[in-house]
Amino acid sequence: MDADEREVFQFLKTFGEDWVNPKEICRRAGGKRRYYADNDWARPVLQRMKERQIVESDVQGRFRIKPLPRKGRKGRWVSPDIQKILQEGGMPADAAQPEPLSDEHYEQL
Repeated sequence: MDADEREVFQFLKTFGEDWVNPKEICRRAGGKRRYYADNDWARPVLQRMKERQIVESDVQGRFRIKPLPRKGRKGRWVSPDIQKILQEGGMPADAAQPEPLSDEHYEQL
């Protein structure tokens, strides 16, 4: 990834799996001066990242980091309080913690 892609990636990483408008990415990822110099600077960067399958877009044109492929589903994430209540009631509650986004996977793309 080049510097612009890395900057957009780090910005999108803060949103997790939420969709972000490209105008918001242009405005907040590069800073105020960069936005005033070129208010659509991130659009070509986002298209490159989409072609390399680092980000994905929805029908409204918003972007997010493409989630890592899941190898196997261990179960749903359950808060510790709910897990305790389920275990006291005799129900099995396998808590699978959500995996954080890793930069290493996206650096290989």
